[in-house]
Amino acid sequence: MGDQQEDHGRGEEGLSGAALTAPVARVAAARPTIAAIATAPGRGGIGVVRISGADLGVVIDALIGRPLVARHATYCAFLAADGSTIDRGVALHFPAPHSYTGEDVLELQGHGGPVVLRVLLERVLEAGRTAGADGDANPAMAVDPASAIRLARPGEFTERAFLNDKLDLAQAEAVADLIDASTEQAARSAARSLEGAFSAAIGALVEALVQLRMLVEATLDFPEEEIDFLEASDARGQLAAIRLQLDATLDQARQGALLREGLNVVLAGEPNVGKSSLLNELAGAEVAIVTAVPGTTRDKVTEAIQVEGVPINIIDTAGLRDTEDEVERIGIARAWAEVDRADVVLHLRDARDAASAAAAGVAPGAVAGPGAQPSAGLAAALVARLRPHVPVLEVWNKIDLCALPARRQGARTVWLSARTGAGIDLLRAALLETAGWHASAESTFFARARHLEALRAAREHLEQAHGHALAGSQRLELLAEELRGAQQRLGEITGEFTADDLLGVIFSRFCIGK
Repeated sequence: MGDQQEDHGRGEEGLSGAALTAPVARVAAARPTIAAIATAPGRGGIGVVRISGADLGVVIDALIGRPLVARHATYCAFLAADGSTIDRGVALHFPAPHSYTGEDVLELQGHGGPVVLRVLLERVLEAGRTAGADGDANPAMAVDPASAIRLARPGEFTERAFLNDKLDLAQAEAVADLIDASTEQAARSAARSLEGAFSAAIGALVEALVQLRMLVEATLDFPEEEIDFLEASDARGQLAAIRLQLDATLDQARQGALLREGLNVVLAGEPNVGKSSLLNELAGAEVAIVTAVPGTTRDKVTEAIQVEGVPINIIDTAGLRDTEDEVERIGIARAWAEVDRADVVLHLRDARDAASAAAAGVAPGAVAGPGAQPSAGLAAALVARLRPHVPVLEVWNKIDLCALPARRQGARTVWLSARTGAGIDLLRAALLETAGWHASAESTFFARARHLEALRAAREHLEQAHGHALAGSQRLELLAEELRGAQQRLGEITGEFTADDLLGVIFSRFCIGK
């Protein structure tokens, strides 16, 4: 609630080579004052109405009736138009530019009842209309009386913080990510991004690119010295270092994206191989019905769990087989639909089939499972249906029924018992490993899909630049162009190069009041 007390303004030093950075200017035009309830809907001990604009003196006079000391909490009455008290609480005034948005900000912190907050917000809007109608009271607001103070759009306070250079775009997105974080580790990573760790990593990459671009551009301007100049400055070594630095940043961003998005894990297999039992064991509760009757599960059952702070949605599905039962066929169709959307598929198989096959000297996949469809045929069908790069973990269940030990076999095969829990930790580790997670979580940046796309595109530009650098002076212009492209894609992450329509999409997904 009091986040305006921190001035998140970025430093004035900037990057060298201003002509090469060419950021999009974000000069703030005259904007109307905005107001919103900044706390979550419903009843609570405290509720906050937040106002941000160019000059809030009229609002303070109307609702408080006396001046406020900047950045000091003042206990006071919040006044209605007739002078009666709407509520009593704490008023905080943060004059521009030292506020969350970079504008004048006023926070009215009162009781958290929905009615009193709605009345208080209406009083703020009323004060704005009165000020807008009175040009002598506030000429700036009198320009457009109808919109002297209006309701804030979702994310508009944070959008103004971005437009006024209080936060860059990656930090602004981290605000929403911190609010929406579903695990403790996710919250920590989002906080790191909000504090600027991700932006600092991107800034270091951009700074190195700017230095290299300046070197190449200077070489183009003085072609007679190009070979000695580039070799003396170790341009290729600089480029190699940038590529390594970008790869490390991309790896950290991938971890953050996994924390943010979570992992959709689909349990697939023939009937009665133990999918529902495995779901219950992973969830630590009886969330799915387990019987010896094939086809018990007719619809998907989803349970959210955490493994080392990573959110995972485990989705149990109907057993995959040929059937004449109309209801079961609908469930199987839905199971295949979940397979199509999966991030990871766990293909469950009956370990007794493998034991029987081993005794007969036959490959396990050639033996039919409890259902009507052979396991090998189902494995091939799963691979054919999956999107590119979606991994399949082969899980041999029911080892307790055939005296086999729990173990991992290779990278993507686990032997376990969902009934006894033997091997479940091996499965959890295999899931995280398959998803690309590793234990360096404390240095993770909370990242979104667009961040990963920009980082991958920048890496592609640098790979092309490496090829041009090896060709020497014949491709200096192409080298310069690839370096420029890499810098521009990195600039999209922090908002140095950003289309207005993208900003609209990003901030529209925030909650109102933030």
